[in-house]
Amino acid sequence: MGLSWMAWTWQTGAFFGVIALLLIGMSLWEMKDPGGNPRRGVLGLDTTRGDRLFITLLGSAYINLAWLAILGPGLGWAMVLCLVYAVLVFRYV
Repeated sequence: MGLSWMAWTWQTGAFFGVIALLLIGMSLWEMKDPGGNPRRGVLGLDTTRGDRLFITLLGSAYINLAWLAILGPGLGWAMVLCLVYAVLVFRYV
């Protein structure tokens, strides 16, 4: 079947590469220091590093999908928005 249907550009490869590195890094960090110093977030739930990473990745995927649906290709500003979202999640959730 092949992957000709998918737009494999260097940006796509970098996107998936960064996600893989984040997951590997978080796994190694969790093995070194289990527990992740839970914090109580905005909703009153205890969250750990892994929870915050998952929330960030899921939210960033939704931001990119919404950007594509509303504004079309050209995800440069969507990635900036995702970075701001990630900082807010790690800071306040």
